[in-house]
Amino acid sequence: MINVVLYEPEIPQNTGNIMRTCMAANCHLHLIEPLGFSMDEKHLRRSGMDYRKVCDYTIYPNWEDFKNKNRGQYIFITRYGKNPPSSFDYKTIEGDIYLIFGKESTGIPKEILSKDLEHCFRLPMVPNARSLNLSNCVAICVYEVLRQLDYPNLSKSECIKGEDWLEK
Repeated sequence: MINVVLYEPEIPQNTGNIMRTCMAANCHLHLIEPLGFSMDEKHLRRSGMDYRKVCDYTIYPNWEDFKNKNRGQYIFITRYGKNPPSSFDYKTIEGDIYLIFGKESTGIPKEILSKDLEHCFRLPMVPNARSLNLSNCVAICVYEVLRQLDYPNLSKSECIKGEDWLEK
């Protein structure tokens, strides 16, 4: 299973967009407190749309609680990583995959990252850019993992309007 972990997210619109991505990509979302917003409908309605009601997510009071309850391969997405996420072979992972993203203002704490440098990855960008938008980073990384795994349990054709809708 692919899991998306947001360490202390601050912006509700990003989290709403990520809920939508997680629901569509069949990923479990993990939110580590403190959150910079309320999880009520008012804060997430527009960005999460109706997907937020069916997104599978769990909230944890802190990093330690999350770590104690979740075993698998942790992949940290950070501006301090030295390789792109595509350099990792996700097919070799036997357990759950956890893509971990930091808060919008400061990222994942150095104390966490420094314990697993081998699994710290960076999305390549121009040298003077600090980061991309968090929800965009999540979508890029989730779909890289899905691409390598050949999109398990996901539809590769349109199901709502019909597979041959363009031909009609």
